[in-house]
Amino acid sequence: MLGVFGLVIALVVFVIFLLAKATVLKSFPELEGTPEIGKWYRITPAGTKSSDGSEWHGIFRKGNQNKVVVYFFGGGVSITGETSQGGTDFFATTMMAQDFVAQGGIGSTAEENPFKDWSFLVVPYASGDFHAGTGEYHYIKEGKDITVYHNGYNNYSSFIDKAKSYIGEPDTLLVTGFSAGGFATSLLADDVIGHFPAAKNITVCVDSSLLLYDGWHETAVDLWKAPQEISDRLVGNNLVLDSLTALHQKRGDKVKILFDCSYRDDTLLQYQAYINNGKMDNTKELGDQFQLDLKDMVESLQANIPGIGIYIWNLNADEQTHNTQHTIISSNFLDKLGNDKSICEWIYDAVNGNVQTFGLELLSEVV
Repeated sequence: MLGVFGLVIALVVFVIFLLAKATVLKSFPELEGTPEIGKWYRITPAGTKSSDGSEWHGIFRKGNQNKVVVYFFGGGVSITGETSQGGTDFFATTMMAQDFVAQGGIGSTAEENPFKDWSFLVVPYASGDFHAGTGEYHYIKEGKDITVYHNGYNNYSSFIDKAKSYIGEPDTLLVTGFSAGGFATSLLADDVIGHFPAAKNITVCVDSSLLLYDGWHETAVDLWKAPQEISDRLVGNNLVLDSLTALHQKRGDKVKILFDCSYRDDTLLQYQAYINNGKMDNTKELGDQFQLDLKDMVESLQANIPGIGIYIWNLNADEQTHNTQHTIISSNFLDKLGNDKSICEWIYDAVNGNVQTFGLELLSEVV
């Protein structure tokens, strides 16, 4: 009887392993030679690394249209030495499960996804620096010198340089990202645009990225060691507002700018609580404050960037706190979220010259 039970357990474990390999542990093949249209690959440039020093790679899919999405992943942030030492308590430190994430949301091949035939240059996140760092943080633990690699900019730029050779010169460019990848989108959009000089139709979309912190400039300079042209833009406590404003001032109406966020983002407000009070929390009162902060941010974006598209949404609100889901383009991309358009339709309309705004009424809603 015990032998049969042991075989059943072994079979269950094996099935779980197979499911994991097909989902969270999925790993794309390394690109060698000519890429096949529609197939996902990893590209591993020399010298790139995750924050713990382990392997890092970019993710690539070649489309059959002369259009490209540069897509930054999220996964937390380090803003001080304390958070760098905290590692996985604050940010993704390895590439675990990121190949799997690439295939969802905007990266899906669903028939109704208008981006399904575009080329994708996906920038996974395992550096804690909003993809903007070139530095290292060192500390001593149990007598050992530990290095945290905030090398996000090095990873991103090496990957883009290598992947570009497979797609030529696209005429249409979408730069987007969620959470930490949304912050990266604002920080790096101008840099990305510089890699694709032939692209005349350019859209930049930031998904779910609002944190207020007076020390952004110092963090970018001293901890991440971001390139100066990136850190110099950070003059206030709102990194995305500063960066998108600078982008518009430089590029003008040649770049269409979009911003979306759930109106009481549960994850962002927890990080904001840590910034303000040194402890993550997610109370209704913190949601109320986030809602006010988001309203102020949207008004500032609209004042600084005439013609910006805004999409505010509500999904999976907690019954007690009313705090809402974090990020959308990697998951519920095709859902309408109470608005006339889905995030997918909203972005695609903007790409085609019709920039719209939805959901502002949520910012004044009393909960």
